[in-house]
Amino acid sequence: MNPKTIIEPFKIKSVEPIRFTTREEREKILIEAGYNPFMIHADDVLIDLLTDSGTSAMSSKQWAAIMEGDEAYAGSKSFYRFEDAVKKITHMKYIIPTHQGRAAEKILFSIVGGPGKYFPNNTHFDTTRANIEFTGAEADDFLTEVGKHPEQRADFKGNMDIEKLESFIKEKGVENIPLCMITVTNNSGGGQPVSMQNIRDVKNLCNKYGIPLFIDACRFAENAYFIKLREKGYENKTPLEIAQEMFSYADGVTMSAKKDALVNIGGFLAMNDQGLAMKCRNLLIVTEGFPTYGGLAGRDLEAVAQGLTEVLDEHYLQYRLRSVEYLGEKLVAEGVPIIEPPGGHAIYIDAKRFVPHIKADKFPGQSIVCELYLEGGIRAVEIGSVMFGKYDKNNKLIPPPMELVRLAIPRRVYTQSHIDFLIEIIIEVFRNRNKLKGYKIVYEAPILRHFTARFEPV
Repeated sequence: MNPKTIIEPFKIKSVEPIRFTTREEREKILIEAGYNPFMIHADDVLIDLLTDSGTSAMSSKQWAAIMEGDEAYAGSKSFYRFEDAVKKITHMKYIIPTHQGRAAEKILFSIVGGPGKYFPNNTHFDTTRANIEFTGAEADDFLTEVGKHPEQRADFKGNMDIEKLESFIKEKGVENIPLCMITVTNNSGGGQPVSMQNIRDVKNLCNKYGIPLFIDACRFAENAYFIKLREKGYENKTPLEIAQEMFSYADGVTMSAKKDALVNIGGFLAMNDQGLAMKCRNLLIVTEGFPTYGGLAGRDLEAVAQGLTEVLDEHYLQYRLRSVEYLGEKLVAEGVPIIEPPGGHAIYIDAKRFVPHIKADKFPGQSIVCELYLEGGIRAVEIGSVMFGKYDKNNKLIPPPMELVRLAIPRRVYTQSHIDFLIEIIIEVFRNRNKLKGYKIVYEAPILRHFTARFEPV
């Protein structure tokens, strides 16, 4: 027998109740939140798809590992377990723990960034871009052309555009590009994977110009499994072997362990450059803590070490990718426009096609996000002109290439019945899409505005 149904490769041992609200209650909640889902109390959310970062359910072995946590300030045995787990996957020489990914980015770019510096990537995500721009440097994206077209299907839509990257290097000058990055999977590009060939090509180009290559590895295991499924020559390799090859082309790594390490807090910075590692550790001591705990408790280091083992299990990865694919297939069958094919950790609704009557300066993605909450208590996030839009000198919005709504699926948290309910809500909103209205911003912070902005309906 070869069953078609992919079941969850785990049993549920502990449960957390969720609270049901009425539409009338949600209308009041949304007004009080300034029409920004980030400002809604989690207890008022039925299914929370705001992010897959730090929202995973930990395993019994992770909880057991927490009890082994060594809370020694310096030289904790939990650090060395953590270090061994990271080295096994990345083979990097210097492992620096941080409390989450953005802390690793802050340390790295505070050292290598600054005015006149440029950092190319397939697509920077929000905190990466913010930490680069905070130093006065510029973050530039070079997503492959097919990745900019949500309706087109391709195996590796997260790839870097090699030709444009080389032209950029020649234009800006090698001396002004401290490092190049690749984000795997490409979060802002729809959770789309990057091929091994593309990583190899980027590395060869970086070698040609003497530029270090760093990998933003938040979802490295999902990317590795996509390579196993889609790239010739890797079908018989394990996710660990594929991940190890991916990292063999890198000079350094940043990671938010809150994604593919299956934990609620944690991250790291890893590299082979001893001099840079020393500078990073010196700054770490000022901002995060001693180099063997880096802003984490020993119990957190233990949970990360165990999670990095569990995430590479093929049964887990098969379930993870297939459950997201299932959601995407059901939506496409009903005509809901999404980035195709589905990514590894989320479904991305194409807001431009979903509500074509709402223009970018009225934030179509935000309109859909608000309606999903009103209709079913679903919390999602806009990835479009709210998150990535900029202003020209006349204060006119410069929109990003895509207007998206991300439905990020927490790992090992929701069952198929939750996903089926979600599908029903999205389809209902889609059927009534012509009634949706745009929004305007009434308050915004100077950086990462989407976290705290407040809106009003137009």
